This record gives sequence, structure tokens and C-alpha cells, in this order.
Amino acid sequence: MLATSMCIFVFQIVHMSYTVPLQTRIGYIHLKVADLDRSLSFYRGLLGFELMQKYGTQAAFISAGGYHHHIGLNTWYSKDAPPAQGNAPGLFHTAILYPTRKDLAVILQRLIDAKYPITGASDHGVSEALYLEDPDKNGVELYWDKPKEQWPLDPNGNLQMITEPLDLQNQLSELHQ
Repeated sequence: MLATSMCIFVFQIVHMSYTVPLQTRIGYIHLKVADLDRSLSFYRGLLGFELMQKYGTQAAFISAGGYHHHIGLNTWYSKDAPPAQGNAPGLFHTAILYPTRKDLAVILQRLIDAKYPITGASDHGVSEALYLEDPDKNGVELYWDKPKEQWPLDPNGNLQMITEPLDLQNQLSELHQ
């Protein structure tokens, strides 16, 4: 009989006076996908990202504006696999920041024209966001940030984000301005 042992790792949280540097940014994301071509149809064909490099049939790197990549897509561990369960731990969504409110309206119109399902649309006070899922059920948020002067603050000057319904007709009116 083989004996098995389980190792339990306990992490001690050390409270130190440290803040990441102000210029720190979240860089790119790599997503495990079941079907590379299907994912490229969504991210390139619908959302408009550019293909920067493809590694055969297993991986692709896509970008906005010629950056080496903002999103990596690969099937290394997930080819033909079903989506992860919705209640499993993992990434909630990838957030894609659009430069202007009009740019968000353009992608909203593309989604409508393609009859692509939108799972939510919210005004967060600091931003306006559209929510959907990619073909592998990975959450995707498409949003633009409002000018910082418009962010809601409480009487003490603390940020007070909200979640209110986004008026999609008002959003689309940006296309005619």
C-alpha cells in the first residue's frame, strides 16, 4: 500500500509599509482557450484586436495599437476542453479599457449588429461598462473611464463607486455626435 501525504502551505501575511510604484500597471493576460480559431474570431473579428504573432495552431498573441501583445490565447492545457464552472475560483473577467465613450459606443454597436449576447451594462460612477463572455465563457468587460473630476466622492473625499444600469440608447447617441 502506498502512503500519501498532503502538504499544507500556510502563508503568513506580513504587514509592511509598502505600496507598489505609482507607474506600475497590469500588463497582458494569457487565456486558456479550447479552440484557438474560434477565440481569434471573437477577439480579432468582433472586438478588432490585431494578430501580432501566431505559434502554429496552439497559441496567438493579439494587441491594440501594435504593442507586442495585450492578450495571449493558448490551447496548451485546454484544447477542446469544456469551460470552467462558473462558481470555480479563477479570473472573473478581463477588462478592456477604451479611450473614449464614443469608442465604447462603436463596440456596443458592433456587438448589437453581430447579435452577440451582452450579459450586463453598468454605470460605475467612475466608468461605464459592457459585460459579455468570450466563446470559452471567460468574462470580458469593455469599458471607458470617466474623467477623474466626475468620479463620485463621499463628503470626506473617499471614492464611492456605484453599480447602476447603463443607458444603452444614451451610449449609442455618442455615434451621432
